[in-house]
Amino acid sequence: MSEGLKEFEQWGEDVIFGRAKGLRASLMRLLLRALSWIFRSLVSLRLYLFKRGWKKQVHLGTMVISIGNITMGGTGKTPVVELFARTLRDKNRKVSILSRGYKSKPLDTPQKWHYKQTNKLIPAKDMPKVVSSGLGVQLDVKYAGDEPFMLAKNLNGVSVVVDKDRVKGGKFAIQELDADILLLDDGMQFLKIAHSIDVVLVDSNSPFGTGAMMPRGTLREPPRNLCRADYIFITKCKTHNNHKLIKKIRKYNKVAEIIECTHGPVHLENVFTGEIKPLSFLKHKFIAAISGIAVPESFEEKLTDLGAKVLFHRTFSDHYSFTQDDIDRFMSRCMRRDAEIIVTTEKDAVRFPKPTEQDVDIYFLRIEVDILKGSDVWDKIVSRTCGTPTHPDPLLINDKHLHDN
Repeated sequence: MSEGLKEFEQWGEDVIFGRAKGLRASLMRLLLRALSWIFRSLVSLRLYLFKRGWKKQVHLGTMVISIGNITMGGTGKTPVVELFARTLRDKNRKVSILSRGYKSKPLDTPQKWHYKQTNKLIPAKDMPKVVSSGLGVQLDVKYAGDEPFMLAKNLNGVSVVVDKDRVKGGKFAIQELDADILLLDDGMQFLKIAHSIDVVLVDSNSPFGTGAMMPRGTLREPPRNLCRADYIFITKCKTHNNHKLIKKIRKYNKVAEIIECTHGPVHLENVFTGEIKPLSFLKHKFIAAISGIAVPESFEEKLTDLGAKVLFHRTFSDHYSFTQDDIDRFMSRCMRRDAEIIVTTEKDAVRFPKPTEQDVDIYFLRIEVDILKGSDVWDKIVSRTCGTPTHPDPLLINDKHLHDN
């Protein structure tokens, strides 16, 4: 991506979130609002076609847990996917995560894989990207995508498959990786695969994003579409009192069981050496922060809550690919400002090139999900998904229609 295009993408985010000011930004917001009405109509039409059966779904013959949201990014989805994958793996399920690999690059040379049954080479056109077969990371982050790479790195024994066509990825995971349960990462809008369970995340701090549909705002679907959720995770809770938000959610979904959770920091980890430091290491430290995530404010808030003194925070667009020049310039600024350490997010850490001259240690903040309310609901989900594993016969793979919840 050219430097000019990256700057335009960042400006576009600033327009959507209201950070960009001036006449040009105001005119762009008017244009985007008009486009958002078209987008809303297309979303509604697409869902209607699936519900009526005019667009077909594929039933893969095994349990598919969709984990998604109605907004663009920022809900803390990846730690929840990791929680599901780790828990189900520890319950002896063969878990595979299906991801589209947002902003990942096509492979220069397709991976080679032989059919398990015949030992014949799988044609490149039928081969998804296997980030991990459960035995460690097999692709570079630029080909895997940051979130699939991070999941593969953290989840030994869990396979991670990337393909825009997640039907193809799912069939591969079942037939070649022996998956008996599929986690459809960011799956709420991916309706080509029939979902056994729909888990929808709602950020307690910004439950309906900016309140406007894409591209003017951050809503992928209208709030009323929360009706499709079987379970709703209210994420990033700061208190145990979410009654007002739950009341709003109940306007759209009266029956989904709700879990309230927080995305809590666990420790600091050196990006390049793996050295782990306790959270108390941040207290009273003058730090520089750098991130390329959807909601950088929440990251900075976590740092200050832990007692860090944030000198400055360099932000980039979500999933931004850092260049060597970006990092070297940032490091120079850190030296000029006498930053004691640099802190980034775990997702950004996997895309972080090593500075040409590293004068300041760089750590990422490890985040994990902690359930505040609804432990009984979580136990119910785990029990529901951890019955006797069944390896589906490929002949069971067929088309089925979407049903209303």
